[in-house]
Amino acid sequence: MTPVAKAIGVFLAAHAIEAGVGPAPVATSPARRTCGLQGPLMGTQVTSKFRPLALPARGGYKLNYMVQYISPALDRSFAALSDATRRGIIEQLGRADASITSLADNFHMTLTGMKKHVQVLERAGLVVTQKVGRVRTCKLGKGGLEAEAAWIEVHRKLFEDRFDALDAIISEMQQEESNGSGS
Repeated sequence: MTPVAKAIGVFLAAHAIEAGVGPAPVATSPARRTCGLQGPLMGTQVTSKFRPLALPARGGYKLNYMVQYISPALDRSFAALSDATRRGIIEQLGRADASITSLADNFHMTLTGMKKHVQVLERAGLVVTQKVGRVRTCKLGKGGLEAEAAWIEVHRKLFEDRFDALDAIISEMQQEESNGSGS
């Protein structure tokens, strides 16, 4: 992103926040203590890494709740599964347990790179590793993907209900149109 584009984005964000229509900026780095915007937002302090930033808005303060996640476990799982290599690792471990060396060979990666992928999967609870001697063996975690599948199913039903309601509205509009043009 060019400096001009970045400056325009900061300018637009600041004015959207002043108008009460945009999200409040949040500093996510402990080293970055101010949000860096000009005007009434200049010098706004953030005291902790993921604390929502309170900003003056019309009629009071506006909090950015977007940084408060409902389920960090789901976030870790979906973040881990967002990478094609890690999905491939899960698929391969579904067939049989494997060592990090064999996974690295199959995916044409270095051992260090594969170890990092496995660590991400391990933090998400999708993979369990066990070191026996000099070999670290990976296998699927016991939790599986039940929580993730349940979340997807709930949201699939929500979308399905919305599409059904939209279909009903469209068919009603088409019925009215055909009744109106037939007279």
